[in-house]
Amino acid sequence: MRIIETQPNTQDAIDLMEELSKSLKLITGDSGKSSFNPNDVCVPRSLFVVAYDEAGEAVGCGAIRPINEDVAEVKRMFAKTKELGVGSKILSYLEKQAQKLGYSTLWLETRLVNKRAVAFYEKRGYYRIPNYGKYINRPEAVCFAKAVL
Repeated sequence: MRIIETQPNTQDAIDLMEELSKSLKLITGDSGKSSFNPNDVCVPRSLFVVAYDEAGEAVGCGAIRPINEDVAEVKRMFAKTKELGVGSKILSYLEKQAQKLGYSTLWLETRLVNKRAVAFYEKRGYYRIPNYGKYINRPEAVCFAKAVL
């Protein structure tokens, strides 16, 4: 598997994010599109990645965007399949890059009803934190953090 840093406006990125949005809509009732601005991952100390399998097919994506000097937020995490460990590899890549970019912590939000995502992050060392930003006073949301330094 290859993980490539790219822009969120490439066709592979657009296709993956559209698939993610459809999946989220089925699970949570919300596509998540309103929580992602592609411009947020095109600024300094941010990045967007696409994972490709050995056949060259785009199989997942993810991004980080700055929240403040020490914290970046994980956005648009998606894997088309569980078999290849795509999600784990993308998240690990984002964590390493966040560290290289000088962040000490990653934050993210998912929905409580998205039990697979909650378990995925908890299994990888993320712990629950008070909801931040637009997720404050949103009981359907759950926020996580992980130290990367």
